[in-house]
Amino acid sequence: MSIAVSRPTVDDLDLVRDRDRGRDRSRDRIERRAERRRLARQDAASARLAELHQIRALLEAAAVLVSAGWVQNAWFSVRGASGVPVDVTAHDLDLVDRYDVSAVCLVGGIVQAAGGPGTVHSQLVQRTLDLTWHALHEDERQPVRWCPPPSVRAMHVRDLTRWNDHPRRTCAEVVSLLRCAVTSAERQTRVCAQV
Repeated sequence: MSIAVSRPTVDDLDLVRDRDRGRDRSRDRIERRAERRRLARQDAASARLAELHQIRALLEAAAVLVSAGWVQNAWFSVRGASGVPVDVTAHDLDLVDRYDVSAVCLVGGIVQAAGGPGTVHSQLVQRTLDLTWHALHEDERQPVRWCPPPSVRAMHVRDLTRWNDHPRRTCAEVVSLLRCAVTSAERQTRVCAQV
């Protein structure tokens, strides 16, 4: 008895080739998608590292400003036209643009190091304030809350301002907090680099 073996037709071979091509295209698509996700993660990590580098530099510059002249119960102190120091609060910030800043508080030092009151709402200043608040109030092993809601962020700024304005606070303590925040930025950099 003989078994009839049917030979594949051209149509059958085309079907097999199309099926294999479809699998190859699907595999290629999956690999391209995975590569795009990997590159996106790498880009995000690079952006975070660059931002942490800027935050660290900003904190170091703020520490230098506070060391050169520190003020309480105001964000800045400027030398007016008569040379007499004038304390600047949120109500008269335009004085910072017209006169040389001679002293800064904790928050004012960060803002001034970033370029002045016009930068207060920038992401760099906001995240630097987030990290400074974290250094003051949180365990260093806890992750930093980089994007708290606006009301919480405003509360953090008030906390930093109250801390700066405490009657027994010293300039050395403010500089020490800024240096502690620099250390936190370095720690965050190491964590980010490992990802």
